[in-house]
Amino acid sequence: MLIRHLFISPGHNYFGHHGQPAGEHPMVEVEELVCLAGRGIRNDRFLDYKPDYKGQITFFAFENLEKLWTELQVSRREPSATRRNVLTENFDLPALIGKEFELQGIRFFGSEECRPCYWMNGAIHPEAEAWMKGRGGLRARILSDGVLRKSGERPRAPDPPPSPDLGQSHKKPKQAAGY
Repeated sequence: MLIRHLFISPGHNYFGHHGQPAGEHPMVEVEELVCLAGRGIRNDRFLDYKPDYKGQITFFAFENLEKLWTELQVSRREPSATRRNVLTENFDLPALIGKEFELQGIRFFGSEECRPCYWMNGAIHPEAEAWMKGRGGLRARILSDGVLRKSGERPRAPDPPPSPDLGQSHKKPKQAAGY
């Protein structure tokens, strides 16, 4: 599993804005998220929102974002437009609904799908909400404190095994510098 992007926002652009214009709070990409058990993410808009809030952290599959961009022919490709905290790759998010899981030593509980809303149509594409149904990501509770970081590199094929040395080296030994 790979963590491609991490985001926080100081305020709500859509949540609680029904019938009003969207807010203008930026999604700020960060190298790490400080997860606080039962509270949320330090410096994020949902920190201490309410006790046992089911969306203390949100996840979205980067593969779905790439499909959305391609299938809807989105030209402005901003991962932050999803308004999700963590964009993952090679991680089955729907399988985690109703389950406890661990990432980088931090425990989470997958509470429900992070359902898209009509705001996605303005933020991403006019058909984004419909496209994202069933693919909106995961809302989760944070069960233990810890720091979540962008992770790793894309998996790569292992190096081929070295050729067997049959004692017939045809290479000249290297000379030491200066000799």
